[in-house]
Amino acid sequence: MRLILASASPYKAALFARLHIPFETMDARIDETPRPGEAAEALARRLSETKARAAFRGAEGEIVIGADQAAASAPVPIVGKPGSAEANRAQLLTLSGQRVVFYTAATVLTTHREPQTVVDRTEVQFRPLTEAEVDAYLAIEPSHDCAGGCKVEGLGITLLERVTSTDPTALIGLPLIQLCKVLADYGVPLPISSSNC
Repeated sequence: MRLILASASPYKAALFARLHIPFETMDARIDETPRPGEAAEALARRLSETKARAAFRGAEGEIVIGADQAAASAPVPIVGKPGSAEANRAQLLTLSGQRVVFYTAATVLTTHREPQTVVDRTEVQFRPLTEAEVDAYLAIEPSHDCAGGCKVEGLGITLLERVTSTDPTALIGLPLIQLCKVLADYGVPLPISSSNC
């Protein structure tokens, strides 16, 4: 069995490593541009499936996991990765006081099985932020490579009022609770039973 995480993200790799399953990573480079009118959940689902297919070679025993995340808020239909320090600052100021819904999708693909995609929905309430607070945060923890512009697993948690989720790992990048169940269904030997994941 060859398990491949179709991602170059160190955050996703660190999350998946929690499961104590041997795996490889592969950078599945795809166009992540949203389609006209595409909702955040549909975008996350499509990108996770596309990444899995981009890395899949069809070899016997190969299992590929693609994953992606998209978010939406009232002022911004698709909240993506800022990509630069300036955009990071602007994004956080836009999201100040806003509720943002994050959709984290994972697709598992192998031979002789239909692909399975799971999606986690997490609501994040940003507290009202001042320009000084945003600047102080970004000076310590630049987060232009994270959807929403902050790292909830780090200092970014101080920018929030509330997180509502059934899976705390999803917001960081992989919905591990649902993913454990799918992997167990695909016959991946987990160190403990899938019911305990």
